[in-house]
Amino acid sequence: MATTLHIPYDIKDPSLAALGQQRIAWAGREMPVLAQIRDRFAQEKPLAGIRLVACCHVTTETANLALALKAAGADALLIASNPLSTQDDVAASLVVDHGISVFARKGEDTATYHRHVQIALDHKPQVIIDDGGDVTVTLIQQRQGQIPDIIGTTEETTTGVVRLRAMLSSGVLPFPAINVNDADTKHFFDNRYGTGQSTLDGIIRATNILLAGRVVVVAGYGWCGKGTALRARGLGANVIVTEINPVRALEAAMDGFRVLPMADAAPQGDVFITVTGNKHVIRREHFEIMKSGAIVCNSGHFDIEIDLKTLEAISTQVTSLRPFVEEYTLPSGKTVIVLGEGRLINLAAAEGHPASVMDMSFANQALACEYLVQNRGQLVPGIYPVPAALDQAIASLKLQAMGIAMDALTPEQVAYLNSWTSGT
Repeated sequence: MATTLHIPYDIKDPSLAALGQQRIAWAGREMPVLAQIRDRFAQEKPLAGIRLVACCHVTTETANLALALKAAGADALLIASNPLSTQDDVAASLVVDHGISVFARKGEDTATYHRHVQIALDHKPQVIIDDGGDVTVTLIQQRQGQIPDIIGTTEETTTGVVRLRAMLSSGVLPFPAINVNDADTKHFFDNRYGTGQSTLDGIIRATNILLAGRVVVVAGYGWCGKGTALRARGLGANVIVTEINPVRALEAAMDGFRVLPMADAAPQGDVFITVTGNKHVIRREHFEIMKSGAIVCNSGHFDIEIDLKTLEAISTQVTSLRPFVEEYTLPSGKTVIVLGEGRLINLAAAEGHPASVMDMSFANQALACEYLVQNRGQLVPGIYPVPAALDQAIASLKLQAMGIAMDALTPEQVAYLNSWTSGT
């Protein structure tokens, strides 16, 4: 039943709630692990009274996480972690149908995004779920007085983990942070299979181009890059990988991909996809030697992987060709086509990761929040992995939901694995 909207919110259109609720329920069908956690949370209320802020992509999958957190008793507020990743109908349903405060609009400008971060901190959170680190960083830089209230934070993505590690090495991380991104049931599946499929989905929705036969350049061969390269090859593309890490470059080569520096790949590529977590991976010297009509997009967290400010500065004209597709004309007459304003193309032009993989990622988030509260006051400031037992439990629940059985060790095998005397 709809609420009377006696909660603070900033969303595009409350009348979109009915459609959003349908889509949230559809995603929920693919999220059986999170559903089981939600059922337990509803009975045990492990987050009762905890003020919680989640800075996430406001999608159908995130909505199911938000509902689990509410079932756990949390006083939760949700903001977008990216200006183009919000699904406005989902935001409407969370507010109207479920009474959850949401501050997110698809296409919000940078000033609005930062205003929402401040609103989130006005909620005086005790637990932060972050995706990219903006709420955590803003708190540390601007809201020092709120630090004693923080039980801990969880981080969803590689970019945010990089920032956490930089904070830790600089001695400014004042509370425990759980690295959800590196949980096995997160990065092996969400980063690889989710990013791989949804990135190509976003490119195709934005452009409707045929990828078969084209040269696709994937910048970065971490788990997101591996998935993206794999899916591009599966669609018939000729894939080039660029890397700065010699082990990953070697792995890409042995996986059958061409590995080149970006300076050598730039003249050959038809489509460029950045998934590095770094800045200016594609920049002026690359734009200037690309084929005319080359398509450039990003699936890393922030929009700085492509140096769009320089591209705009050196261009004589910028033309919108269709939604999420802009053509930059260089003085030479050549053009470079940018998708989704350089933001996450899988969320800007498509729907983000499939619910099935986010089931495990958000199960990790829900259990990580519970773990922080259960261990309140016992964890010193630092970065913690998701406990292995939780990771294994999530994998087991996912297998059960998929109807997949596996072997168990016999007593003899257990004894052998725990013995040091057995040999040849």
